[in-house]
Amino acid sequence: MALCWISIAPSNHYHNSIIIQNLSLTHSSPPPHKPKPPQITTSVSTLSSSNPITESSRFPVVVSKRLVNLAIVGDVLSRFLFFSKALASQLLELQQYTDPKEGFTLLIPSSWIKVEKAGATVLFEDSEKKSNNIGVVVNPTRISSLGEYGTPQFVADKLIQAERRKESTKEAEVIAFSERSGHRDLQVYEFEYKVDSTRGGLKRVFSAAFVASKKLYLLNIAHSDGLDDPLDMERRMTLEQILHSFDAVSAT
Repeated sequence: MALCWISIAPSNHYHNSIIIQNLSLTHSSPPPHKPKPPQITTSVSTLSSSNPITESSRFPVVVSKRLVNLAIVGDVLSRFLFFSKALASQLLELQQYTDPKEGFTLLIPSSWIKVEKAGATVLFEDSEKKSNNIGVVVNPTRISSLGEYGTPQFVADKLIQAERRKESTKEAEVIAFSERSGHRDLQVYEFEYKVDSTRGGLKRVFSAAFVASKKLYLLNIAHSDGLDDPLDMERRMTLEQILHSFDAVSAT
């Protein structure tokens, strides 16, 4: 947000000089008639081109404009604060979910419902729109880290290939991929891609994967992102927070 600095500058200095000259009082010989009273001729010359009446009348106008600008800025700030509070109230409230048996943890929306689905270790669905969901799959593997399998780009390509093989998929495209460190410097890959399918339409998918204790952990966050229901920035930030929270924990 840009801040507007508003200052009220003083009016231009001006100098007026008024010269009053008493020209003369001449006396002549006593006239035969009653003398007229002496006349004083006054000459006024202004040495500055500024008009004091004009400059003085401008000052209240300038002040009024400044006050109007200040009022507009104040109104914009108040509307921004109100809008920010409204957006904050719409953000999903997150809570920690940990599976000590499988050894992973992540944040989930507190309002989403846990459901059972074949093939998923755990699955949470949006109570208002079931196509928005968060799922985790844990499978045994022979490798000790994702680095042994390939780079983040290599794994992202494999994910897209798997999506394209589905009969319902019309289009799939990688948006981004990256790598971060998790629990005890665990190697974690993160991906973002979009999928257009006959089931649910256009979706934005955030995924994360890591290998720990000879197990492959895969997080999948799917959210609608169509023209009729686009993914807004606030919801996107929340989903990214969930993505970054996916990590391994010590099994008990």
